[in-house]
Amino acid sequence: MIPFFGASVYDDPAVYAKSSPITFIRNVKTPTLVLVGDRDGECPVPQSFEFWHALKTLGVETQFVVYPNEGHSIAQPEHRRDIIKRTIAWYNQHLR
Repeated sequence: MIPFFGASVYDDPAVYAKSSPITFIRNVKTPTLVLVGDRDGECPVPQSFEFWHALKTLGVETQFVVYPNEGHSIAQPEHRRDIIKRTIAWYNQHLR
């Protein structure tokens, strides 16, 4: 992320904190569906878990699903079908 932030997280942690969703977690009120692959290098499971746990602790409706053997882009057809099913159900529950 050095090209985007101009420095590594070790050299300038503040610039990363300014862009981190967890920094602003108290502002979240929207029900949030968190879907992640267990091999995701962009949004690693521990970070996604931390985000989900914070939402839950703050009383925001949330659901957390980890897909095994998947990276940032979910590729396995059965997982893609599950994501579509969950997303439609989530939208139906919260947007109707």
